[in-house]
Amino acid sequence: MNVCGQDMVVSGTETTSNTMEWTLAEMMQKPDVMKRAKEELDHVVGKDGIVEESHVSKLPYLGLVIKEVLRLHPALPLLVPHCPSSTRVVGGYTVPQGRRGFGNVWAIQRDPAMWNDPLEFRPERFADADRWDFSGNDFSYFPFGSGRRICAGIAMAERTVMYVAASLLHSFDWELPGGTTLELEEKFGIVMKKARPLVVIPTPRLANPDLYG
Repeated sequence: MNVCGQDMVVSGTETTSNTMEWTLAEMMQKPDVMKRAKEELDHVVGKDGIVEESHVSKLPYLGLVIKEVLRLHPALPLLVPHCPSSTRVVGGYTVPQGRRGFGNVWAIQRDPAMWNDPLEFRPERFADADRWDFSGNDFSYFPFGSGRRICAGIAMAERTVMYVAASLLHSFDWELPGGTTLELEEKFGIVMKKARPLVVIPTPRLANPDLYG
């Protein structure tokens, strides 16, 4: 595997697993959201089958859930640093050549000036699909960055996260171990993680046990 391939695997693995952890945590905090997502999966896939890649495009509500997860918990809260090739003035500030700059997308996507109830997990806010996407054209929502250096793995990330999330939700019910409580505290860093790992117990929910073989 060449260096480029290694970079994609390494950068895509941790960000994807963290996003899945946040997805389960947020949905367990909102049982109505979890229920609606499972009802969509049961309608599209059925309980006598397993999720296939062809199902992903037929799960619009789950797509809204993933967008809301990435709004509250972008995988890279400060995005990838950029360095200007020459000194520039941006917004009245002089940015020297080679100075490393970060974009705080975590703060932008929680800005009350741009979002109603910004700390509330509400997937329905993304129902206007024509506006909200991962293209980076709207500077109130760009979890993968924007412009010429936008994340090159958007398509892979979107398909992978949707497929894994659909599979986990469709195949299992999830609950916390007895005596534990759900918390959503973040550990801020280059990659957005939960302060404490999510520990949950899966229970098979499909009709045919052979589907778990």
